[in-house]
Amino acid sequence: QVLLVESGGGLVQPGGSLRLSCAASRSIFSFNAMGWYRQAPGKERELVAMLTAGGNTNYSVSVKGRFTISEDNAKNTVYLQMNDLKAEDTAVYYCTVLHSRVGQSWGQGTQVTVSS
Repeated sequence: QVLLVESGGGLVQPGGSLRLSCAASRSIFSFNAMGWYRQAPGKERELVAMLTAGGNTNYSVSVKGRFTISEDNAKNTVYLQMNDLKAEDTAVYYCTVLHSRVGQSWGQGTQVTVSS
């Protein structure tokens, strides 16, 4: 299993920004894909953004144009830059990676609350 440690969540006002970080215990070069999901109270976990090993990105319609997923190979870290945050972005955000042999791993989650 891959250990993933998320950070960067918190309370922010509508229109504000946050950057989530996800530090992996293995080189991110070994992953087929890396991404972020979120789960709001009473709702199912949903995909927010995904980055493949080939450099392709995929965003949910609700965050496209506001969120950006990126990576830092030297730090084995994946980021999610979130701008123009809205109340409906409030959720627990989970980092996930897909490794060809280990399979899919998840972080513990970090809370993002958007409120005035």
